[in-house]
Amino acid sequence: HKKTGHPHTLEGKVVSLSDRISYLNHDIDDAIRAGIFSEDDLPREEVRLLGKTNKERINNMILSVWRESDGKNDVRMENEFREATENLRKFMFDKVYFAPSTNAEKGKACHIVEYLYKYFISSPEKMPELYVGFAKEYGLERAVCDFISGMTDDFAVDYFKELCIPKSWSY
Repeated sequence: HKKTGHPHTLEGKVVSLSDRISYLNHDIDDAIRAGIFSEDDLPREEVRLLGKTNKERINNMILSVWRESDGKNDVRMENEFREATENLRKFMFDKVYFAPSTNAEKGKACHIVEYLYKYFISSPEKMPELYVGFAKEYGLERAVCDFISGMTDDFAVDYFKELCIPKSWSY
């Protein structure tokens, strides 16, 4: 969720904006599914401009980048859309990323990541073949970190459950 760093290439700018658009909107959907807030709690003006649904927001943000960047040697979002996106991002920091309810769960999340890290360090052959190859080329620690960092939250939790929770206890 960092904003630091300024890509110098057009490709880097596209990747940076794409990541920001994707993470913000998927985090909103995750928070809604988790019951942290509802769609109706999202800031009204931002929803009016960007869209009510994940699909609408992503589409409108991408169209804004296209309109602002077409024919230029730069890649950026139109000012109005950029400001609305930043306001929505601030909303997420206030309501999700730094919220007390989220902070209360951080210890559990850290435990899962640490457990998976130790597991794959001791059993690298359990990683997909691609990451086993990365381990040979870039080192085991880097490959394990890359593999875990590429996991979605749900995938990491499901993997942890698969490794740690007896089948008879799962529902």
